[in-house]
Amino acid sequence: MKIVVLDDYQRVARDLGPFDSLTGDEVEVLHEHIADLDELAAALRGAQVVVAMRERTPFRAETFDRLPDLRLLVTTGMTNAAINLAAAAAHGVTVSGTATSGSAKSSNTAELTWALILACRRHVVAEDRALREGRWQTTVGTDLAGGTLGVLGLGRLGTQVARIGQAFDMRVIAWSRNLTPERAAEAGATWVPKDELLASSDVLTIHLRLSDRTTGLIGAAELAAMKPTAILVNTSRGPIVDENALAAALTNGTIAGAGLDVYDTEPLPADSPLRDAPNTVLLPHLGYVTEGGYRSMYTQAVEDIQAWRAGSPIRVLTV
Repeated sequence: MKIVVLDDYQRVARDLGPFDSLTGDEVEVLHEHIADLDELAAALRGAQVVVAMRERTPFRAETFDRLPDLRLLVTTGMTNAAINLAAAAAHGVTVSGTATSGSAKSSNTAELTWALILACRRHVVAEDRALREGRWQTTVGTDLAGGTLGVLGLGRLGTQVARIGQAFDMRVIAWSRNLTPERAAEAGATWVPKDELLASSDVLTIHLRLSDRTTGLIGAAELAAMKPTAILVNTSRGPIVDENALAAALTNGTIAGAGLDVYDTEPLPADSPLRDAPNTVLLPHLGYVTEGGYRSMYTQAVEDIQAWRAGSPIRVLTV
């Protein structure tokens, strides 16, 4: 059986996943992202099983049309907006997922969120660059203690971020469409209306799933409602924020800065306006990229393959 592992950017899949246990199978690991559908179809020709890393490679209806041999698609994570599950089912393809990490307390994305917040507020990137160029103390940082952390989406990750904000002695406020004051209080936050969240936050951090309701949720009007001294952090999904509006807001000084780990198109295109926007810290979608996370995801991917081959697929994703 031919198995293809996609988008192993860091060349660690074989080291961190037990793919050698799939004895008798042909396991091919691809390191470079393949965006072109014709090239992708050629690379996956004859593969019965494909392992996809998160949402790096989309699997739309036209993708399944070009992969007649595909029978199992494993995605790391238990949701993947880049996979058309209805099309997979129509083509007889089972889709299985994995947990992001083996620990329910895993906070790799929450940790990276705070890395971005601190980098923006203390100008870490700018000061590193200045020091290497021979300059000393070129910026003035902003205290977190006493400030207001606004959390847009208070699920598992948002709650982890909120609790760290409390440790920094920040006032924590939160809003999402389905959030209640009682649920916010359980996480140590205060529920506020959306307009107050925007107007009051010194740091606004996004922790929502991408959906029709959240796409474009933060646009020009929302950015204009924020403090000019505020920063925006997005480690969730790029399309939740209007990238052009954000680039304009940063250029015009509508907000003070942004820390981003996710984008509309990934890898980030060379002509993205965000590359030239001032006061930004830009990361290449590293929220889930940790050794522990990879070990867990790749191990469970192999478990998915073995269970499917035994006739009892596990962690199956359905429409």
